[in-house]
Amino acid sequence: MPAKYHPDEAVYKIAAAIGDPGRARMLYSLMDGHARTATELAIVANVSPSTASVHLSRLKEERLVKVLRQGKHRYYTLNGTDVAGVLEGLSVLAGGTRDKFVPRTPSRLCAARTCYDHIAGTLGVALHDRLTKLNWLANDPASSDGSYSLTSRGEKSFEALGIDVEQPRTLRRRFASPCLDWSERRPHLGGAMGAALLTLALRKKWVSPDLDSRALSITPRGRREMHEHFGLNA
Repeated sequence: MPAKYHPDEAVYKIAAAIGDPGRARMLYSLMDGHARTATELAIVANVSPSTASVHLSRLKEERLVKVLRQGKHRYYTLNGTDVAGVLEGLSVLAGGTRDKFVPRTPSRLCAARTCYDHIAGTLGVALHDRLTKLNWLANDPASSDGSYSLTSRGEKSFEALGIDVEQPRTLRRRFASPCLDWSERRPHLGGAMGAALLTLALRKKWVSPDLDSRALSITPRGRREMHEHFGLNA
């Protein structure tokens, strides 16, 4: 017979997972919405890499964190707003504030850069957030990897900007997907639609590429027109 479910036991297991000082430091370091590697979380928790691995396995087992794979790297984030809400509530009881995440990426690359063939950095993350907020992008219910589909509003809006949304669908690559930004540690838009957005930005001279790096400079025209189309203050 299957064991009877006891909510109080589930609560105890979650509370015990949070209750370790090292694991608590890991969780609270993720409260700013930025993903971190196991190495970074080991430093935050002041533990060895092997101990950090054990801690993260426990947190993942209790569904307090989730893992994002970006190439050969693995990044950890909180497993949703419910977890953040619990941690926030505990912070209210305990008092105190948390240090803000400060990226160590060179400032010009932080602002805007290319990531393969799409826009990354502060600009890329801001565009991703605006496209989601404007309901141009939606989570694809048929996908298990967090990919996006375009809403009817998004299709019309991208077409109005001059992007042929059918062409990216013919490519042998992901259509639209979140790509974890390594300076912001939040997603920017990747996949074929991310590439199409960069092509558009270059064609319309919203950004200009640096000659000797991946940095992109936002032009005055780009600031004006991205605000007009996306409500973005770049």
